[in-house]
Amino acid sequence: MSLRRARERRHERAKEAAVRAFDAADGRLPLAELARAVLRKAFPDHWSFLLGELALYSFLVLFPTGVYLTLFFDPSMVESTYTGPYEPLRGQLMTQAYTTTLRISFEVRGGLLIRQVHHWAALVFVAAIAVHMLRVFFTGAFRKPREANWAVGVSLFVLALLEGFAGYSLPDDLLSGTGLRTAATILGSVPVVGTNLEMFVFGGEFPGHVVIPRLYVLHVLLVPGLLVALLTAHLLLVFYLKHTHWAVPGRTNRNAVGQPMVPQFVTKSTGLFLLVFGTLTVMAAVAQVNPVWNYGPYRPDLVSAGSQPDWYVGFLEGALRLMPPWDTVVAGHTIMWNVLLPALVLPGVLFTGLLFYPLVEKWATGDHAEHHLCDRPRNRPARTGLGAAGITAYAVLLVAGGNDLVALTFRVSVETITWVLRVALVLGPLLAFAVTRRVCLALQAADRRRLTEGEETRRVYQAVHGEISGRHRPVPPAVRYRLLMREEQEPPALPEQGPVPRRLRLRTALSRFLLTDRIELPARAEERAAVVARSAPPRRTEPEADGNGDTEAGEPRASGS
Repeated sequence: MSLRRARERRHERAKEAAVRAFDAADGRLPLAELARAVLRKAFPDHWSFLLGELALYSFLVLFPTGVYLTLFFDPSMVESTYTGPYEPLRGQLMTQAYTTTLRISFEVRGGLLIRQVHHWAALVFVAAIAVHMLRVFFTGAFRKPREANWAVGVSLFVLALLEGFAGYSLPDDLLSGTGLRTAATILGSVPVVGTNLEMFVFGGEFPGHVVIPRLYVLHVLLVPGLLVALLTAHLLLVFYLKHTHWAVPGRTNRNAVGQPMVPQFVTKSTGLFLLVFGTLTVMAAVAQVNPVWNYGPYRPDLVSAGSQPDWYVGFLEGALRLMPPWDTVVAGHTIMWNVLLPALVLPGVLFTGLLFYPLVEKWATGDHAEHHLCDRPRNRPARTGLGAAGITAYAVLLVAGGNDLVALTFRVSVETITWVLRVALVLGPLLAFAVTRRVCLALQAADRRRLTEGEETRRVYQAVHGEISGRHRPVPPAVRYRLLMREEQEPPALPEQGPVPRRLRLRTALSRFLLTDRIELPARAEERAAVVARSAPPRRTEPEADGNGDTEAGEPRASGS
């Protein structure tokens, strides 16, 4: 009994000490208010919102595995003779970067597994960001008030590409050296200052003696620091602006409904992290990636056959291979259009367009309201078609990055494959846009039939006179809510009198392009009024509960659905 009382007294003293410590800290920092806000935060429960978490958890795997690899990697370009255990390369001259990569793979305990986990996590990280951005684009989640967060996401994607390329180039093997040779050519294609820029980055004529140490600093210090800063800003903005959600009963444009952070979201998110980590580890154990020992050390006079970069920069390789060999000499300077346009102008236009697309759509449609409901992609045929066209163009360029392997596989000349892909790059996106737009309109028409005729019961009825027809039942209220809950916008009309500025004509044309593809849905007057009320932007006043008990977007309601 005395031991039990002593144990209870220790627990009471520990509890009192913890309360006193929290009170002391809370008197100086807003801990109680912050904890209350965090614990009641509502998180989305739809699977599509987990794509961003896949990117975050892949980054969390990248960080410790990268730290482990830095303990054994030497980015020096000083050459020495290899004397390690891998016999096919023994006696060859190679840099310390390549030597230590082989040492990590064959001599460090668990080194090869960690290397492959790191590489697979990098591939999943970039892929998850890309798919997450597609989800945001197709559902219109980039609109006000999330334009800044969209810009942060695009910047994260660009930095992830840079980080991946820098890490991919560090081993200094023949394959990564070929990629650096391409990068040097791209730098040299910049008009007027290209040669000086290449000499500055490589510390002299290619391959130089400083590019691997500089890439190492970029890969382990500068870009990760920027990634951490942008990820933190992205998460803070998500936390402050609240999440978007799909239109189901109880969810409107004026609330943020989801699962509470504790315990539902924390439990589910922890399980997802463990699943990501376990999957990456299994992939690293059974699926070989980047076997640098097969390529050998880099030599400027050699290029490995069938060289292919990682998928996320494959579209640049494809653009370089499809571009005709054009160049122009101006005032003694050669402008290499065959490198400048596909490698610098194309990605510049692509990422600049992605960065400013929310502002362009807002300007074209004149829509300055807040949006917290996700668009169904079928209800925005033009935007969905643009996304499909972009994916098609990327797919063509990715295939073009391996045109030599495609030609070898199908026993067709490289020139034939190149011309087919050039034509596909022009016609493919146009065809994808047209087909996607028609599919979206067809799906809208199917929704209209569903609302008008009801859902099929799969039962057949035969009338007395012999006519056979199918049985239908009314659409359930939840489904009817989802189908009717869409924002209705009309393109601005041109003034009937007076001159019309070109800027206004352009805005009106863009607005009609984005907004006119719509099939009217049958709805009663009271249903239309309810849709208008539910899609109205939130009031920027004190939060009030509506008839369903939902709160304004400023005060999310957690729901353990």
